[in-house]
Amino acid sequence: MTRIESNITPVQKSAGEVFSFLSDFNNFKSLMPEQVVDWESTPDECSFKIQGMATLGMKIIEKIPDKLVRITSNGKVPFNFFLTCKIDEDGNHSKVQLAFDAELNAMMKMMAVKPLTNFLNLLAAKLSQLMA
Repeated sequence: MTRIESNITPVQKSAGEVFSFLSDFNNFKSLMPEQVVDWESTPDECSFKIQGMATLGMKIIEKIPDKLVRITSNGKVPFNFFLTCKIDEDGNHSKVQLAFDAELNAMMKMMAVKPLTNFLNLLAAKLSQLMA
């Protein structure tokens, strides 16, 4: 299993507010870069296309209030994955770290680690900016 993690990112909101935001895929569209198109979502599932790539789907499979949102791949995807959004209370604020876990062969891993790391860091940074 390959694990890719974002930087630990401070967010100027409580863990409860961050958890509420991340618990609803309708909020995720505002986190996505411009290369993400055809976004469709419900509170628990979403699908989208990354320009020049396949359509991806995700669904929320676990929620631990104020601590964690766990997401998995959904539908026809190039590989199965998990995305874990870990939230830690830090006084009146919180810290967020995103972790991506997938079974990637050596070639996929070599090609995917850097762009996925950048993508996770971008999502975490946008979350911090939106919740400022």
